[in-house]
Amino acid sequence: MMLTRNREVKQAIFQYFVVMVIAVALTWTLIPDAVLLVITISLIFLLLFLHVTKKRYFKLKELSMMIDKVLHGNDKVDFKDFNEGELSILQNEIKKMTSRLREQNEALISEKIQLSESIADISHQLRTPLTSINLISSFLNEPNLSEDRRLQLSRELNRLTSRIDWLVNSLLKLSKLDAGTAIFSKEELLVKAVVQKAYNLIAIPMELKGQEFFYQEDGIVRYVGDFPWTVEAISNIMKNCMEHTDIGGKIIVTAKETGIYTEIIIEDNGPGIELEDIPHLFERFYKGKNSSSDSIGIGLSLARKIIQKQNGTVKVENGIDCGAKFTIRFYKGIL
Repeated sequence: MMLTRNREVKQAIFQYFVVMVIAVALTWTLIPDAVLLVITISLIFLLLFLHVTKKRYFKLKELSMMIDKVLHGNDKVDFKDFNEGELSILQNEIKKMTSRLREQNEALISEKIQLSESIADISHQLRTPLTSINLISSFLNEPNLSEDRRLQLSRELNRLTSRIDWLVNSLLKLSKLDAGTAIFSKEELLVKAVVQKAYNLIAIPMELKGQEFFYQEDGIVRYVGDFPWTVEAISNIMKNCMEHTDIGGKIIVTAKETGIYTEIIIEDNGPGIELEDIPHLFERFYKGKNSSSDSIGIGLSLARKIIQKQNGTVKVENGIDCGAKFTIRFYKGIL
């Protein structure tokens, strides 16, 4: 390594020579016999300075080469220890930086894998109803098709197109939430109005299954949030309860307000949730053991995202008398 290529080293050597010349001149004036000693000592100090500086820059070069290896994909670089104070601090900071880069790289790889799996899941979820739609379309083109059969196929076609429409809309909403582009209003809302709107969205399928709906609240319960988004979240949870509750079952929603949070509890009297499914129930595209064949696995994931965006939490457990129990809390402060 050529030290003289470094401008700072050049300036330091020049300043050192200036000081040495001044020292020699003063010594020549005051003590002529000590000039040789002063020159010798000055040169020794200069050599020591050059030696220490060269050693320091050599260590810096090693650090630079290690960083270059990390930047070119070598994540197994082991940074050596340096005794010098400044270099030791620099080394520790570089270690932190490389550790952070490794974590970010692993996170990116994991996200790519999840994205690939999600796309595969989405493709599968779309391909199944689309295949059925193609088959139904071919059946509808048959000339000798009876009117009853035609009506049956038409109803099935409407069901499949509705399923695709719901899936696409849910995925778009999830994408907005993931990208942080979803806009949530902050208004004081009545929980009763939100729950009633959510119930209206599933009232017909509940009626077809002979299920009952009950709402209870302790006084007038309010919370601060966004009406449409919260309706989406609660209706998804209620829809999940409806799908996993037998014919003639019931869904009970209870609401109360405290000085810290507003709590909404949604319960059903179905068979409950398998214990191994509970930790994963809110994961995207996760389908539990008791899931129906039409289940997609994004409704609960979407519900949790919406609730979290509104300073809330949601947890699931099995109720005392069996059945699923979802507890939603919207906090009045900042979590």
